[in-house]
Amino acid sequence: MFKNLTKCFSKIINKISNKGRITHENIKQTLREVRISLLEADVSLFIIKKLIKKIKKKCIGNKINKSLTPGQEFIKIVKQELISIIGNNNYKIKFLKKKLSIFLIIGLQGSGKTTSIGKLAQLFQNNYKKKILVVSTDTTRAAAIKQLKIISSQIKIDFFDSNNQQKPIDIVNKAINYANIKKYDVLFIDTAGRMHIDVHLMKEIKNIYNFIKPIETIFVVDSMIGQDSINIIKKFNKLLPITSIFLTKIDSNTRCGIVLSIKYITNIPIKFLGNGEKFNDVIIFNGKKIVSKILGMENTFSLIKSIEKKVDKKYLNKLNKKIKQGNKFNLNDFLKQIYQIKKIGNVKTILNKLPLNNNIKKNILFQINDKMFIKIDSIIKSMTIKERKNPKIIKYSRKKRIALGSGTNIQDINKLLKQFELMKNIMKKMKNIGIIKLFQNIKNMIF
Repeated sequence: MFKNLTKCFSKIINKISNKGRITHENIKQTLREVRISLLEADVSLFIIKKLIKKIKKKCIGNKINKSLTPGQEFIKIVKQELISIIGNNNYKIKFLKKKLSIFLIIGLQGSGKTTSIGKLAQLFQNNYKKKILVVSTDTTRAAAIKQLKIISSQIKIDFFDSNNQQKPIDIVNKAINYANIKKYDVLFIDTAGRMHIDVHLMKEIKNIYNFIKPIETIFVVDSMIGQDSINIIKKFNKLLPITSIFLTKIDSNTRCGIVLSIKYITNIPIKFLGNGEKFNDVIIFNGKKIVSKILGMENTFSLIKSIEKKVDKKYLNKLNKKIKQGNKFNLNDFLKQIYQIKKIGNVKTILNKLPLNNNIKKNILFQINDKMFIKIDSIIKSMTIKERKNPKIIKYSRKKRIALGSGTNIQDINKLLKQFELMKNIMKKMKNIGIIKLFQNIKNMIF
C-alpha cells in the first residue's frame, strides 16, 4: 500500500532534510516534486492544488527555520496538511444499545461487497464480541446468495437463507424479524451491485434503505477504479445518505491516490480498508497512521514505541528531577545513560531508521556502537568515585592509571570524556524543558 508514493516522499524528505535552511528556491523545487509524486499516485488535481498552496503558505517565512531542522519542520507541515485532507478522526464503530444494529452494504458490481461483509462480520465478532447475522438481497446474480452462505460458513457467522424468487424487501423484512427474535446484535445486509443510471435497482435500494433505516450505510469501493469512483459516490449519496466508505484492494498495485481524495471531495469518511484476500485483512481507517505510512514514518513510529518499552522510566524520572534541581550530570549518570542505550539494541540500525539530518548523525555522540559499550563501561569503572563525580580532575597521570586498569589507551579516555561533555551540554539544555517532555515533544513533532 502506497509503496510508490512512500518511495517518492522519502526521497523528497531526504533532500530537504540535508538543506541548512529553507529558501524560496529550494521549497519551490521541493513542492514541484511533491506535486509530481501526487499526480503519479492519481490524487485529484483539485486536492493537489489545495495541498501545495497550504504547504507553501506555511513554509515561506521565518517560522520554518526556528527550533527544529528545516527538514523536520517541512515534514511536520506536510503531515498536518495531509491529515487535514484525509481526515483526522479515529472512527469508533457505533452499535445500538439492546437493539439490532443494521448495516446496509452497497456499491458497484464486482467491488467486493460480499467479501467485505465477511471481513466486517469477523472483525465485529472477534473485536467487539457481537452476535452477527448476515443476509443477501442480491437476487439478480445467480451465485450471490450462495457466495455469502459459503463465506459465513468459513468464518462461522450465522446466515439467513433467501432465494432468487423472493423480493429483496421481503427478504429484509424476514431477516430483521428473525434477528430480533433470536436477539442478534448486528445484521449485515448484502445488496446487488448496481450503477447509479439503473433506475429500477436504484429505486429498489432506496426502498430498502427507507424500510430498514440502517445505523450505517457502507459504500464499498474498488480502489483500482481511481478518481471515477468519486463521481459514482456523489450520485449514490444524492439518493440515499452514505455514512462511510470501505475501500478494497488497497494491497494491489493501484496508485491509491483515491485515499487522499474521497473524504475532502465527498465529505464521506473512509472507515475501513481491505488490504488482502483473507478475512482478517481489514483495517479500521486511521488518518494519522495512513499519513505516517505515506511519509515513510510508520517504521520509525513503531521503533519509538519499542524504545519507550525498553527504557527504564523510573530512571528517566529520577534523572529528570536531578537535572531540574540543578545537580551536575556526572560520569555515573553517563554510564547509566549508556546502559539505557544498550537496552534499546543495535544503535547504528536505529539511528539509520530515524529521520535525522546527516550532520547530526556524523556527530561524535552518535558514533557510539555496540562494541564501544564494553570499553566505556570498563573505563568508567576503573575510575575512583571522586573522578566519576568530577571528571575535570582527570589529568594525564590519572588517565594513565585508568587506561592501565581498563585495558585501553589515553586516546580512548579522551574520546569518552568528549562524549561525556557533549551529553552534559545536552542535559543543560534540557533543564528548563525536562527530559520526558522533550522526548514527547520530539515524538509529536516528527510523527
